Amino acid sequence: QVQLVASGGGLVQPGESLRLPCAASGFTFSSAWMHWVRQAPGKGLEWVSRISPAGSTSYADPVKGRFTISRDNTKNTLYLQMIGLEPDDTALYYCSRDSLGTTKGQGTQVTVSS
Repeated sequence: QVQLVASGGGLVQPGESLRLPCAASGFTFSSAWMHWVRQAPGKGLEWVSRISPAGSTSYADPVKGRFTISRDNTKNTLYLQMIGLEPDDTALYYCSRDSLGTTKGQGTQVTVSS
């Protein structure tokens, strides 16, 4: 079955960086559009970024210039490189096969706090 497992989260200070990998299995990863979505405490799911099978990328305005999405099709892994983290980036981060997060997998917690 389809499995998406994000990892790499943690507690960081404002301005620091994190890289989140998401391991995918159960489908043809190399052919799939992939997304990162996040859910902050008490809020709904928010789309963060997407990457096409060919590597074309798009970002939500709040993360543009600070986050970079990438993929390694040889490892069936999606990545989210985050720099300049801000307290508003605190959320559960998920990878998903759709922009609404209906196919999201296991998330990883990112907490940005001094």
